[in-house]
Amino acid sequence: MADGWLDDEQQLAWRAWLTVSELVPRALDAQLQRDAGLSHAAYVVLAMLSESPTRSRRMSDLARRANQSQSRLSHTVARLEDRGWVRRERAADDGRGNLAVLTDAGYDVVLAVAPGHVQAVREAVFAPLTAEQTRALGDALEAIAAQVDPDRSLRVRHGADLAD
Repeated sequence: MADGWLDDEQQLAWRAWLTVSELVPRALDAQLQRDAGLSHAAYVVLAMLSESPTRSRRMSDLARRANQSQSRLSHTVARLEDRGWVRRERAADDGRGNLAVLTDAGYDVVLAVAPGHVQAVREAVFAPLTAEQTRALGDALEAIAAQVDPDRSLRVRHGADLAD
């Protein structure tokens, strides 16, 4: 095969990635719509706010963590505000930035919806995999992330770094 094309194994893996990257979010969105009447994008915003010790984040940070443009995040937050789950405030430290703040009602939504969402992730992603395949998937995804973001400037911190 010419150097400009993927070999057969790469082509199969790439096509599988394209399929999974479309179908998994669709399955998660369907579960959240069914169980809570909210989109996956809105749930991610609520979850990112719930993971902050202050239940708040600067809108710019939240957009990055939720993988949304500033404009899309603004619309998502507006819909969550309409439901009483989020409110916006001026940042107290500099008065220039805006914060999205998770309300008590919004936190209650996260607590109610999270177990079903975790189960949907488990079923869609991990149920068909062995423990070895799960580790291999994690290793493969970390290697890809390192290739496309070598200085780690585009990635959101995880694990012990989830706090502000």
